[in-house]
Amino acid sequence: MNATMNTERLGADTAGVARAAEILRAGGLVSFPTETVYGLGGDATNDRAVARIYEAKGRPSFNPLIVHLPSIDAVEEYAVLEGPARDLAQAFWPGPLTLVLPLKSNSGLSHLVSAGLSTVAIRVPEHPLARRLLEEVARPIAAPSANPSGRISPSTADHVVEGLGGRIEAVLDGGGCAVGLESTIVGVDPTPVLLRPVLLRPGGLPLEALEAAIGEPLARHQEGESITAPGQLSSHYAPNAPMRLNAESVVEGERLLGFGPVEAAVNLSPSGDLVEAAANLFAMLHQLDHDGGSPIAVSPIPDHGLGRAINDRLRRAAAPRD
Repeated sequence: MNATMNTERLGADTAGVARAAEILRAGGLVSFPTETVYGLGGDATNDRAVARIYEAKGRPSFNPLIVHLPSIDAVEEYAVLEGPARDLAQAFWPGPLTLVLPLKSNSGLSHLVSAGLSTVAIRVPEHPLARRLLEEVARPIAAPSANPSGRISPSTADHVVEGLGGRIEAVLDGGGCAVGLESTIVGVDPTPVLLRPVLLRPGGLPLEALEAAIGEPLARHQEGESITAPGQLSSHYAPNAPMRLNAESVVEGERLLGFGPVEAAVNLSPSGDLVEAAANLFAMLHQLDHDGGSPIAVSPIPDHGLGRAINDRLRRAAAPRD
């Protein structure tokens, strides 16, 4: 990525929304306002665009991202929405609520969005400019907060430019954010028969409003439990075959997941591009998993930039199974 690219500042008029949608459809990154905070948007079906979100933020690992869509009908194209999750969606969407839902197998979303998990975090924002953009682009948009990882979340376009200017193509200026706090995240615990909703992250929608809507207290996520949401990455995904990391050569019977100019069964990036490697990681792990059970050797990956995130996910995938 060119760290000195010109970040366009787009107005909230028809021309600005059209330009933002054009950039997103072309695989670029656009920050846009929601009622909570400004999001850093990229096409959620485009592996490279999603990888660039992580790169621009300096996000330390492939945490799941929140997918933004314009309506409940649009959500049902990508995820299963039923039971108490549907009740909450009908009560609070559009609004500052994110639901972690089962991902449809034919969703077309990048594996990076869900970090290889079988669930996806989705919300329907209320901000009128966000809704206009989502309707104009007509694609699911992955959008974590538009700030460098670990920094204060942005509630104005100025905050975005200060933190990410030169790293992204554009910011759509819609003024200040009304809520100014990230969305509340709720999942549905898959273990109990009653599929009880679980609070995964407090946020801009008060807990009391959620509990009033469902008529009972929400369960609380405990460390180590199986539901995974943005900011709660676990080693959920691993291929069935054993993996050996930092392999300088391949032994008989192994398949190589390559990086750089090496002969390999599949290659994350023959040119050694870490953005390309990040974009390909989950899809290629799935491919190797589907192709057979022989052991997988993995080429060394530079441990800087997105390489840290790639190595983090590879270490988790290669960890011993119980």
